[in-house]
Amino acid sequence: MFNQKGSSIGEIVKRSRVNEIIIEAIEIISSYGFHLPKFAYWSPNDFVSQKNIAKKIISARYGWDITDFGKNDFDNTGLTLFTLRNGHPSNLKIGKGMCYAEKLLLSKKNQVTPLHTHVSKVEDIINRNGADLIVKLYGSTEIGTLDPKKGGKIFLDGIPYNFLPGEKIKLSPGESITLLPGDWHSFWAEKGNVLIGEVSTVNDDENDNIFHDPVGRFAKIEENENPLHLLVSDYHTWISPSEEQEIL
Repeated sequence: MFNQKGSSIGEIVKRSRVNEIIIEAIEIISSYGFHLPKFAYWSPNDFVSQKNIAKKIISARYGWDITDFGKNDFDNTGLTLFTLRNGHPSNLKIGKGMCYAEKLLLSKKNQVTPLHTHVSKVEDIINRNGADLIVKLYGSTEIGTLDPKKGGKIFLDGIPYNFLPGEKIKLSPGESITLLPGDWHSFWAEKGNVLIGEVSTVNDDENDNIFHDPVGRFAKIEENENPLHLLVSDYHTWISPSEEQEIL
């Protein structure tokens, strides 16, 4: 078990490749009739010039997130994410304020997101449009590690379902699965691309993800060209930490 806290492992990704992935993602998302918020199209200079009104966006890490999980093989092991809204872990602790998050994910055909679970995040993964989404599941040991011989209980569109260890659940467009901490899961799009919705408690990708095998959650980037749009992992580079004031 590997507790991933936002480190970067593996090969360096060129900025030109990140730009290409975002351009393609925008085209695919648009083809499914989904409209992204205006800040999805901001340039780096737009973020800098509007940093005072965008403090919530920056501090809660709304925006683009491209990962190849440190494998340098994005087409086969990778994911495109866009955080639409998010609270702060402190909201969950006090039970007040913005205790939820929403993401949009794009999984390309046969593109795998590796086995992982979460420390505290409860999430619904929803097939919003496209092909079928396959979710592979395992249960946990008493100490929270993956148990290859144990299943568990999840909900499929609100209906309880007991899964077997290693069982693959197929989600067609419109269908969803509810996962709790300790539900180990991997997923991929089958026979085509899938636009995925994620509704959850507060999202904290730097501290809440536990991967079964070592991964690099946030890529190291070689700046071979200017960024078209910033990734959430770019904010600390473009915006001074002292200016990333928290708005809860």
